[in-house]
Amino acid sequence: MAYWLIKSEPFKYSWEQFEKDKRATWDGVRNYGARNNLRDMKKGDQVFFYHSNEGLEIVGIAKVVKEAFQDPTTENPAWLAVEFAPLKKLKKPVTLAQMKADPALAQMSLIRLSRLSVGAITEPEWNHVLGLAGS
Repeated sequence: MAYWLIKSEPFKYSWEQFEKDKRATWDGVRNYGARNNLRDMKKGDQVFFYHSNEGLEIVGIAKVVKEAFQDPTTENPAWLAVEFAPLKKLKKPVTLAQMKADPALAQMSLIRLSRLSVGAITEPEWNHVLGLAGS
């Protein structure tokens, strides 16, 4: 299993709305690095759900329920989408400030490539963030 992080601005699509919807298609991604990460996701992979711009924190865990397919928001075959389902809300959100201050997370894609909306997470980073969240 691989681990990932996806970002969403809560005023556009929040964790709370994601839980209500029970499933979401992650489309509209127009960055090649983020697209490549979507392409590499496999069914069952786990994903941190990060509130960007407002909140600046990891708030929940989702899973990949449908692997990459043609993004329905464009006819351009270069762009992909993935479907996710929420697994659980974190006991305690993990803020960007916490992660930036933690040497164990210095190489995390969220820190190094801050503008990337879909990033890979290593297993040690995943476990460390879960520890910070009290999980």
